Amino acid sequence: MELSVRKTELLRELQLFQGIVERKNTIPILANILVEAEKGAEEIQLVATDLEVGLRSRCAAEVTTGGALTLPAKKLFEIVRALPETEVRITQSAAGTVNVVADRFKSRMQTLPREDFPALPKATGTGAVSLSYEALREMVAKTQFAVTGEDTRYFLNGALLVLTGTSMSLVATDGHRLALVSARREGAAAEGDTTTSDKGDDDEEARVILPKKTLWELARLLGDGQGTVAYERGENHLFFEIDGRQLVSRVLDAQFPAYERVIPKGNDKRVEFERDRLTNAIKRVALLSSERSQAVKLEIDAGKVEISSSSPEVGEASEVLPVEYEDAAVAICFNAQYLLDFLKVADSESIALEFKDEMSQAVLSPLSTEGCDYTYVIMPMRI
Repeated sequence: MELSVRKTELLRELQLFQGIVERKNTIPILANILVEAEKGAEEIQLVATDLEVGLRSRCAAEVTTGGALTLPAKKLFEIVRALPETEVRITQSAAGTVNVVADRFKSRMQTLPREDFPALPKATGTGAVSLSYEALREMVAKTQFAVTGEDTRYFLNGALLVLTGTSMSLVATDGHRLALVSARREGAAAEGDTTTSDKGDDDEEARVILPKKTLWELARLLGDGQGTVAYERGENHLFFEIDGRQLVSRVLDAQFPAYERVIPKGNDKRVEFERDRLTNAIKRVALLSSERSQAVKLEIDAGKVEISSSSPEVGEASEVLPVEYEDAAVAICFNAQYLLDFLKVADSESIALEFKDEMSQAVLSPLSTEGCDYTYVIMPMRI
């Protein structure tokens, strides 16, 4: 193989693969990226996978000699990143090594047989549906932090994607909080959209769990683009076509909890906050909270909310925020980080807290929603 490619274009693609490649090296080939090219072509194909999530990409190039080879993804990325803005030449030698040359720099890298690289499933192209780029990006950003990090709770190691003929929802929970984002699907009844039945039943649902790593890679790929994302579900894999790149993910075979039952219906008390003032107050007060529990107390009374924390090891802190509230006084404890996670992504100047008492789950939501409806359920802490 022999080819030439611009440093900027190759670097952009290689950066997207860094979260995909397997760093633990339990299977050495999974730390490599597959480069394929046809003689005379004006682009090369790049592929990486960890057997759970994979990515296919293309990059403009001038191919002199076609072929296929694998290179260590991390080292190749670091080399290309350190190069000046110039043409990068990649050639495969008869000895089985690969030369990466640019300007006055030259290097020789070890390769692994292309035959060892696992085959990545391919989409059939049938049954694909279109999802809004902007809506999917917003939905991932507002739910991914709520996915559990506990390997033992396998059924919570992802977010549930729910598609109907007219709507799309993404929901994640770790058992202590739940994030639910919903949006309308504009033009969802296009040709090939299998989530709408031939009889026009807009309530027919398609549900699938997106693994945690898939969510992070989606967030990376979605960036700040616009348009639509082509989504297809195969027998065991999910496919997302985004700006000419294809993300491939295994289906998480698990039963997601009945999240609808978690959202409380009887919260009869409500208080509204300016998002920035609440965020800053919680950040300050949480500095003296217990490192283990990260608990902050909200004492809600007529006309004010006092936010406080205390720790036997470091001390205590409090701050009072004026609010409009005339109901019965209530004191509720929450994990400060759980509150801040919501406040960071709630795109609204004001947010509402709805609650019933100090023992029942509360609901946070932004007051103004332009694109997606956002509901955040959080369990109080018992201190």
